Amino acid sequence: MPQSICPCPLRSSILTLSAPILIGENFAVRKLLKQLSNTFRYDDQFLHMLENVEVLVSKFLSIAMILVILVAVCDLAIFLVKDFFLAEVLARDLGRFGTSLFKIFGLFLNVLIALEILENITAYLKKHVVQVELVIVTSLIAVARKIIILDLEQKGPADLAALAFAILAISASYWLIRRTTRKIDML
Repeated sequence: MPQSICPCPLRSSILTLSAPILIGENFAVRKLLKQLSNTFRYDDQFLHMLENVEVLVSKFLSIAMILVILVAVCDLAIFLVKDFFLAEVLARDLGRFGTSLFKIFGLFLNVLIALEILENITAYLKKHVVQVELVIVTSLIAVARKIIILDLEQKGPADLAALAFAILAISASYWLIRRTTRKIDML
């Protein structure tokens, strides 16, 4: 399909507004505006530019998620050494053991959720497709974390019912996605 040059009102308005700026030595600005107008002229070039932006943002998110994982692991390690081993094991204060255990589970699941999110980003970078199954599994882990660290003395029946409904809905979504994926794989 031959690419034709179509008149673009945006391009002409950009060039009209920038005409006083481009007079003289501002060659770099003129070159940038020309590249932008060429990018918007053809759909393929524009889509390629969007893909490059998506990849750049995904790489930034993966680096940020690695930092989050490192901070979460350090937080877990500090808690294990300082608040768990030193405070409870050495002081023999086993009355708080259950509370500390729930905090430890919460911290472990924080790391696991962050790893799952990093896996989602990595899968997107590899295939350029959001893998819904991974997203659903990550949300299941997040809701499970919420249930594990839930303080039943401070939450009412409505909170428990909402979490139960969330688990039911996410589990049904996961089952539906797995079932659909298996049928497609069998074909």
